[in-house]
Amino acid sequence: MSSTSISPQTELPSRPESHARLQADGALALITAFWGITFVVVKGALSHGDPFSFLALRFSIGALVLTAIARRELLVPQTLRRGLLLGSFLFLGFALQTVGLVSTTPSRSAFITGLYVVLVPVLGLALFRRAPRVSSWVGVVLAAVGMRYLTGTDLMGQGLSTGDWLTLACALAYAFHILLTERYAPKSGVVALVAVQLWVVALLSLLCLPFAGARVEWTPSFIGAAAFCGLFASAMAICIQTWAQTRTTAVRVALICSMEPVFAGAYSVALGYETLGVREWVGGGLIVLGVLMAELGGHLWERMRARPSHPLPDVQAGG
Repeated sequence: MSSTSISPQTELPSRPESHARLQADGALALITAFWGITFVVVKGALSHGDPFSFLALRFSIGALVLTAIARRELLVPQTLRRGLLLGSFLFLGFALQTVGLVSTTPSRSAFITGLYVVLVPVLGLALFRRAPRVSSWVGVVLAAVGMRYLTGTDLMGQGLSTGDWLTLACALAYAFHILLTERYAPKSGVVALVAVQLWVVALLSLLCLPFAGARVEWTPSFIGAAAFCGLFASAMAICIQTWAQTRTTAVRVALICSMEPVFAGAYSVALGYETLGVREWVGGGLIVLGVLMAELGGHLWERMRARPSHPLPDVQAGG
């Protein structure tokens, strides 16, 4: 097969590979649920400081911890180059979404950001000639439609604002980060690779402060939220994501991570912050259905392919 041909992801994995993929998907689901919970934490923190000061403190804390663990692995030139590239896309995702929120609504921002679930397979096909399974494409479509209902956003009803375009660029940055993580994670030490990324986000956030305007109230809640998000939502969670992407595909990662607003909504309802209507429940259900379609549909297809075919016995006419 030539290097320019499309290679569908339809290879039949062995039982150990299938088990490892399920472990990775389960780990991704857990950190996605955790990221959904941090929405409330971050929202409270931003009432005491500007976004870039929070990002700089949050990612500096996570980077310091991972640097202490990685030590000399951090200085490997290949790890530094890959971490610099991945960290740049990770920062662009956070920064463009934050700036975009100035001139768009939170619901539109959530929906447009969630479009990375569509961009990942499209970019993977265009850049790396990798075509996902049919079940994954169906899951992507269901998740995208679910995101539209969950956020109540109708992009066709009005033109895109400047904030919408910036948020779309944010979704593109997240898609590139997921795709490149799949490509680089198996070749670099996970902790060192993530540590470099966190340093990049922290330093670039600091460089943005003179333009964005620093505003920080050094309250215990602000510092506590930055420490919590830096240690768990950044250092630990991104390490788990990077580890998981050595065992599963970028498309599955995007689909599972699309459940983040579902977890956020469920957590918000549990705490009594909001009440979800029929539209939100339908949207959340479609996202979950999309993930299940990609997961179970792929396994069913593999089992059907693995099932041996038994030819029918010859029927001889009696004399």
